[in-house]
Amino acid sequence: MTLNEQYLVDVIGFNPVERSMLASIFALAARRDPAFVQYDPATTAGGAADIYLVDADSPEAMNEFRMLSKRSNLPAVMVGGAGDGAGFPILPRPLQWARLLQALEDTVAATGAKGGKRDDEGTLPLGNTRPLSVSAAGRSYPGGAHLPPLDDAAAKKRALGDTVLVVDDNASVRMFMKAKLAPFNFEVDFAETGEEAVGLTGSREYTCVFLDVVLPGIDGYQVCKMIKANKQAMKKTAVVMLTSRSSPFDKLRGSLAGCDEYLTKPLDEDRLLEVIAQFLPSSRKKRDKSGSKQQ
Repeated sequence: MTLNEQYLVDVIGFNPVERSMLASIFALAARRDPAFVQYDPATTAGGAADIYLVDADSPEAMNEFRMLSKRSNLPAVMVGGAGDGAGFPILPRPLQWARLLQALEDTVAATGAKGGKRDDEGTLPLGNTRPLSVSAAGRSYPGGAHLPPLDDAAAKKRALGDTVLVVDDNASVRMFMKAKLAPFNFEVDFAETGEEAVGLTGSREYTCVFLDVVLPGIDGYQVCKMIKANKQAMKKTAVVMLTSRSSPFDKLRGSLAGCDEYLTKPLDEDRLLEVIAQFLPSSRKKRDKSGSKQQ
């Protein structure tokens, strides 16, 4: 079986808002191949980071990186224009997901950063291996009936909550979502009608359902209510309205139906990925832990 190459990225500097955004980016980047995991010395075993992401507009961050790089020639990506960035790729602000991930991949390819195969928490396990997730399958099952049996890899991912359902009768939207989700190794199902969506959500468990409002048959608002009527789904399944209807009234209807987010078309790619990262099982666990600590 193919193994997923992972690289630890040490983030130096950045304001709280950018750090929150970077946490979302790395939540998804850890699923790619190659994967990029944010380095945390408190929880990460196995030595130093493989690559550095440095706030070039922060003198403190630049000084910290220079002190680290005195010991060896460290691969890095700079963000901002104040630093000299000599020999390193420089990304402008505001940060964009696609540019950042591409810069990290290019730096790894150019410098041969060592990397390693780490477990889901970013630590080096015994044997130093981790299976690579199977890429998005993009299947569509009319009405959710006669579903084919899942192979072991797909069943395992579904058990971990790594599955997404896209409900839209527009083929272009389905292809767009497939292209955006595939690099992050989700299992993805598609439905073209509200009835199909209800059938699928009644048969399988999903981390996130991207749901158009205007559908043949029952509309997205009704589908959302039906999904959220299931107590298990209410806890584990996020419903994201994905529609061209952007009026305050439409957003209110989505909220009353129980949707977790409301995204309008045409989609902003960074916002889409931010929402996906927000509803990953690992992100939900962190929010639940922080919420319980505050109580």
